[in-house]
Amino acid sequence: MSNLKRMLAGKLYIAEDREIVQLQLKTARLLFEYNRLSPDDEFRRDEMLTQLLGKRGKNCVIKSDFRCDYGFNIEVGENFFANYNCVFLDVCKIIIGADVMLGPAVQIYTATHPLDANIRAQLLEYARPITIGNRVWIGGGAIINPGVTIGENVIIGSGSIVTKDIPANVIVAGNPARIIRPLNQQDAQYWQKLADEYFVEILDK
Repeated sequence: MSNLKRMLAGKLYIAEDREIVQLQLKTARLLFEYNRLSPDDEFRRDEMLTQLLGKRGKNCVIKSDFRCDYGFNIEVGENFFANYNCVFLDVCKIIIGADVMLGPAVQIYTATHPLDANIRAQLLEYARPITIGNRVWIGGGAIINPGVTIGENVIIGSGSIVTKDIPANVIVAGNPARIIRPLNQQDAQYWQKLADEYFVEILDK
């Protein structure tokens, strides 16, 4: 099994393998161009995201600067938004659902290393996939660690470090991130009231 196949399977591999380095270089070139596009060149930006990402839904926005290792290991659903300076280490799959929002400088890491220093010294590393459900909001500066699954409708506070799976419909924050409280019907009613007020005022103009 090649180093690339081992990498994609989540097995120990050596990242300095020539085939892997060439893939990283190809992606780095695309990112170099993407991050230097004119802000009003929306067509080319959208076109390049289709080239970069493994799968993407409609209305996908990723602000510059954006960094990733390969791109083809990233799948995002419809209405995806990532703010400035996000980093995806997509050594394994990063699968993100629909209507997900990332604040600035969110970092998603599938890459990790052996606990044994002697094995690390041999340049062996590995990765674990990350899955993020629909309608998740991740605050600025949060870090999602390898192997984590995040349920639907979750809110992750700014600066949080997520080291374990998060169930659906909760607010989490901290280092390591922990559940602050569940989202409930009172939350839905409060925000629906504000949304209704907004649309009434807009329609009255």
